[in-house]
Amino acid sequence: MHERFVHRFSRQEPRDSALAYMRGLIAPLERKNGWTLAEEAGHAGPDRMHRLLNRIGWEAQEVLDDVRGYVVEHLGDQDAVLIVDDTGFLKKGIRSAGVQRQYSGTAGRTENSQIGVFLAYATARGRTLIDRRLYLPMSWTDDRERCRQAGVDDSVAFETKVAMAKAMVRRAINDKIPFGWVTADAGYGYGYSKGWRSELEQADVFHVMATTRHDTVVTRWAMDHPVHELFPGLPRQKWKRRSCGAGAHGPRVYDWARVEVRPWHREDRRHWVIARRSVSRPEEISYYIAYCPAGTTLDQLISTAGSRWAVEECFQTAKQECGLDDYQVRRYPGWHRHMTLSMAVHACLTVLRARELDAEKAETDPPNSSTSASPRSDA
Repeated sequence: MHERFVHRFSRQEPRDSALAYMRGLIAPLERKNGWTLAEEAGHAGPDRMHRLLNRIGWEAQEVLDDVRGYVVEHLGDQDAVLIVDDTGFLKKGIRSAGVQRQYSGTAGRTENSQIGVFLAYATARGRTLIDRRLYLPMSWTDDRERCRQAGVDDSVAFETKVAMAKAMVRRAINDKIPFGWVTADAGYGYGYSKGWRSELEQADVFHVMATTRHDTVVTRWAMDHPVHELFPGLPRQKWKRRSCGAGAHGPRVYDWARVEVRPWHREDRRHWVIARRSVSRPEEISYYIAYCPAGTTLDQLISTAGSRWAVEECFQTAKQECGLDDYQVRRYPGWHRHMTLSMAVHACLTVLRARELDAEKAETDPPNSSTSASPRSDA
C-alpha cells in the first residue's frame, strides 16, 4: 500500500514516517497518538509524526486517489454499493477544526465533537472507506479568523453534510469508480435531500435511500402522497419475510413490501417505496425510496438497503483496528491526512482479508469445479 503513494512525498523522511505511521495504526497499542506511534517506530520523540500530519507538504487528496485505485484494482465490482454516512469524534476544547457541541451518532447524544462525512465502497468480497470530508458548522465558517488558525483555507465555505455526500458521489462517478448502487440513511435521503435523489436519477444512478414516514411521493392518486399511507391494507401476501444481511446477533430479518410510485417514467426504469417492518414489533416500520431497472426484484432492493450497515462495520473496524478516531491533530489539513492514512490501512486489511477468503474458498472447492472469481481478484 505504501508503495502506491510513496511518490507523493518529495523527501525520504516523510516517506519513512508515513510507513511508520501506518504500521503504528495497526499495532496492538492501547492508545495510538504521536508518542505511542513514535515509540513503536523507534523514534526518540513524536516530532516526526507531528511534522507528517501538520507541517510537511503533501496532498492528502492525491494519496486518497491512490488508495481508491488500490481498492478498485482488488475489490472493484460493477455491482458495488456506495454508502454515505457520518460518524462523530469526541473532542475536548474549542480549537480543533469543526469542533462544537453537536449531535454525535457515535455517542448517541449532543457532545463536543467533530463530525466526518464518509463514503464507503461495499462489494461481496469486502467493504472499506474511499472518501472523507470534515464537516464545518456555520459557527466555524462564519468566523474566518478562527478558520485560518485551524488551517482552513478561505476558499472552504459552509457545506451541509448532504452537499458533502453529493460531492463525494460525483467524484466517484467522474473518476469512473465501478459501482451499481448508492444508498444512505434517512439523514441523507429525506426532505431537502429530495434534490439529491432527483440528481442521481437524472444521472441514471440507481439508488435505495432511506427516508421517513413523513416523506411524500407522486402516485396515480396524488402529487404528494405520504409514504406511510401506501402500506395499510396491503394484502398479506405482498409482505415477504427476508434477511437483509448478517448483524451482530445473527441475520437481520424483517417483513418487507414495496409499492410502485411515479407511474410516468421511462419504460426500463421503476420507482418504488419500500417498507421494512419489525417482526417482533409490527408498529415499527422504516421506509426507503428506490430508483432502479425495471426488472429489479424485491430481494435485490432488500440486499441494497441492507448493505447500508456495511459502513457502520467500516467505522467500527477502522476505529478499533486502524486508529481512525485515535488522533491528536487540531488543524483541518491534519485531520484529512490522518483519516487518509487510516483509511489506507483499512483498505489494505480489507484486501488481505478478501485474499484469505478467496484462498479458503479455493481449498474447499471440489476438484475440477469452475469458479467465478473476479478477474481482478489476483491483481
